Amino acid sequence: MVRWLCETAHSYTLREEDERINQEVFGTDSLQRRLHPPFSCPDMSPSPTVPSSVEYVKAADVKVIAALGDSLTTAIGANGSNILAIPFEFRQVSWSIGGYGTYQNVITLANILKLFNPKLLGPAPVMTFHGSPTTVNETGFNFAITGHNTLNVSDQIRTMIDTFKSYPGLNFQEDWKVVTMLIGMNDICDYCKDKTLFSPDNFIHHMTEALDLMMNEIPRMIVNVVQILSMKPLRDVQRPTLGCQLQKSFCSCLVQPEENSTELEELVEINHEFQRRLEKLLHSDRFFKKDFAVVLQPYLENARPPTLPNGTIDLSFFTADCFHFTVKGHEELAKGLWNNMFQPEGEKEMIQTLSEPIKLICPTKEHPYIYTKPRLKSSSPTLKHFSMNALMSLLAVIHYL
Repeated sequence: MVRWLCETAHSYTLREEDERINQEVFGTDSLQRRLHPPFSCPDMSPSPTVPSSVEYVKAADVKVIAALGDSLTTAIGANGSNILAIPFEFRQVSWSIGGYGTYQNVITLANILKLFNPKLLGPAPVMTFHGSPTTVNETGFNFAITGHNTLNVSDQIRTMIDTFKSYPGLNFQEDWKVVTMLIGMNDICDYCKDKTLFSPDNFIHHMTEALDLMMNEIPRMIVNVVQILSMKPLRDVQRPTLGCQLQKSFCSCLVQPEENSTELEELVEINHEFQRRLEKLLHSDRFFKKDFAVVLQPYLENARPPTLPNGTIDLSFFTADCFHFTVKGHEELAKGLWNNMFQPEGEKEMIQTLSEPIKLICPTKEHPYIYTKPRLKSSSPTLKHFSMNALMSLLAVIHYL
């Protein structure tokens, strides 16, 4: 641990330094890791001219990447099962914005997009220490904060807006931006402590407020809102270690109730209500205009914890606290997000379990753009009533001709 924090680069040969960095990032898994095979698509070029419509943004058109959220996005403890890693935020390998190395080193959404645009602004470059002051040079555009609830996310957005406006080389008005937002699990973890503050009503209120803020103030942006997980299965992730006992402190409302208790049943229902309300909010054109779109990416909604062939939980996906994901888990989250971005509403892939490695897809020749246009419901009672009335009137006119 002392060597990890204090030894300097001049003490090593270049190869030793590379091995040390790998050990820091990947922990005990570093010696077993191999480079990922290259990933490429038939068309990796940008549009001939910068698109003006959010409906026609290709991966290579994205100039800026950012992330909002909590400890799942700060990637706390992500380098493995060592309890000493828990205070460290491994932002450089975070599923939605980590910028460590290249795609072949670690799969993140940022590293995938860097294959299409190597000059992408915003990937998180290094790890940070939870609770310590940070700068954008350390976090990149990963504005997530460990421990934040949905009520805090507008503060993250305000920081993001201020950063975008002042960051060297970023054209706030012209550059297309992709931000990924996963927030709400801490609301569920804290629900039993204040059922009003962390209610579904307040969750949706704060989500709406946050999305309105972005829509009103940030031009040329696509917002991935990732559906929150069903959290009850995380109760099954257990080790007989001190680290696993930390669950009881930061997610006591989930971990402490007895199985089949009314408290647990209520929390599970609240979890599902969060999901239903978020889907209802976003399956409309409420947050869609010419240069801005919010898209619900639902792939994690029903995901079960990964298991080994014998049916036990595969703990290699989980950090020492038995709650957050290691790099192995972050990579699967990244691949699922990328795939959802290039699948239309109603046809987005849903992960059943992280045990089954996700295969990345390429944008299609027919639709090489990130899917952003909502599929509006055409079966509303008002529209059907109007259409039926119009049809009856037309038939009456024909009858008298």
